[in-house]
Amino acid sequence: MSSIDLVTGGAGFIGSHLVDRLLADGRAVRVLDNFVVGNLRNLEQHKGHRRLDVVEGDIRDRAVLDRVVHGCDRVFHLAARADIVPSIVEPDEYFTTNVNGTFNVLQAAKSHRVKKVLYVASSTCYGIPQVYPTPEDAPIRPQYPYALTKYMGEELVLHWGRVYELPVLSLRFFNVYGPRARTSGTYGAVFGVFLAQLLADKPLTIVGDGNQTRDFTFVSDAVDALVAAAASTFSGQVFNVGSGKPVSVNRLVELLGAKKTVHVPKRPGEPDCTWADMSRIWSALAWSPSVRIEEGVRTMLDHIEYWRDAPVWTPEKIAGATADWFKYLGKA
Repeated sequence: MSSIDLVTGGAGFIGSHLVDRLLADGRAVRVLDNFVVGNLRNLEQHKGHRRLDVVEGDIRDRAVLDRVVHGCDRVFHLAARADIVPSIVEPDEYFTTNVNGTFNVLQAAKSHRVKKVLYVASSTCYGIPQVYPTPEDAPIRPQYPYALTKYMGEELVLHWGRVYELPVLSLRFFNVYGPRARTSGTYGAVFGVFLAQLLADKPLTIVGDGNQTRDFTFVSDAVDALVAAAASTFSGQVFNVGSGKPVSVNRLVELLGAKKTVHVPKRPGEPDCTWADMSRIWSALAWSPSVRIEEGVRTMLDHIEYWRDAPVWTPEKIAGATADWFKYLGKA
C-alpha cells in the first residue's frame, strides 16, 4: 500500500466514521487504538477489508507509534482520553495520553516525514466564552483537566508545525453527535444519556432549566471538515468545526419525543451556550455543515438500538458520578 492514512483512535466514535469515509474515498487506512474508549464493533462493517489494517496499541508507546506511522502519508490524530469527571479524578491518565501521547505522535510523524498531521482539538478550551459566536482567537479558559490537556496537545501540534515545518492543522470540534457516540465513561454526553433513558422508558435528566444551548455538530459534518482540511494546502492553523446553529437542550428533548423528564442541578464550569464562529474555515476551505439538527436526531433515533446496553442514568446515579465535579469546580 503506497498511500496510507493513519487514524489514531480509529475504533472510537468519530474515528470510526472517519475510517468509513477514507475507505469509501479509496484510501488505505491503518487504525491505532487501545480499545479503552474505542470498540471493535465500530469497525465490524469493514472486517476483512483489504485496505484496512487495525493495530491494537497505545499512543503512549513510542515503539508502537514508530511502527504504525512508518509508510503513512497523513496522520489523523483522534486518540484521547475524554470525559470531564475522570479527568478531575485521575489527571495523570489524561496528561500522559492527551499530552505525552500527542508528543509521541508528532515525533513519529516528524521522523517519518508525514505529509500532514490533522489534530482533533476540543471547543472546551474556550471554557465559558465571552463572545458568541466564538472565534478561534477568543481567550482560552479551560475549566477542567480534559479541556486543558486537549489544548496542550494542540499547542504541541502547532509548535511542531512552526519549529520543524511539519504540516499540521488543528480542528476544534463543537458537541459532535451521531451513531456510535460513546456509551461508556462517566455521565456526560447528552445524546447517549438521553437515548439510553428513552430505551429504558426512564425520564430524561435535564441539567438545570434546559435553556442552555449547544452547537450540536453531526458526525458526518465533522468528518467532512477533517477530509477537507487534509486535502488543503494550509498548515499551522486552527479551525472551529460546528453547526453554527445552537439548539437548546429543551428543544433536543422535544425533537426526541420524550414524554418524561426530570431536572438535575446545573454543573459548575459549563457554559450556557456553545456556538462556533466558522468564518475562518469557510473562508479557507469553503467548508460548511450540511446536517440540520432535525435530520441528525432522526438518524440517531433510527440507530437507537446501539444504546440498548448503555448505562441508564438516574438523578441519584448522576449525583454520585458528578460529586467530584461539584467538589472541585464548584468553589467559584
